[in-house]
Amino acid sequence: MTVLVAYDGSDPAQEAVEHAIDQYPDEEIVLLRVIEMSGGHLMAGWDLLQERLKEAQDEGSVELSEEVRELIDEADAEFRIETAVGKPAQEIVEFAEAEGVDVIVVGSHGRQGVSRVLLGNVAEKIVRRAPTTVTVVR
Repeated sequence: MTVLVAYDGSDPAQEAVEHAIDQYPDEEIVLLRVIEMSGGHLMAGWDLLQERLKEAQDEGSVELSEEVRELIDEADAEFRIETAVGKPAQEIVEFAEAEGVDVIVVGSHGRQGVSRVLLGNVAEKIVRRAPTTVTVVR
């Protein structure tokens, strides 16, 4: 079984990681970070960004909060980190479809301010479009 957790570093995302570890301690957990690009990017810039993200991921430089690292270490959970570029809800749903994910866990909203509203909207879109069960953690 594979559990996908949408991770953006926010408190609700950290709670989603904790929920996934508590509920699925013996399953593979995938932390997916989605980098959102502005609508006016050039294709060459897009390709360069994707290449750099791949290099960073290969080097293991994806940032996790100390709390999340401790949770993962204490639970001895099997996990991997993936990074995607694009619209968050779309990338999460497409990743879940492509990887055959069994469960998606997402925080109810992301960072504060405008981003909080937008990421709450992302959670709603994931629930509506996902090919599998979605748990929204508050």
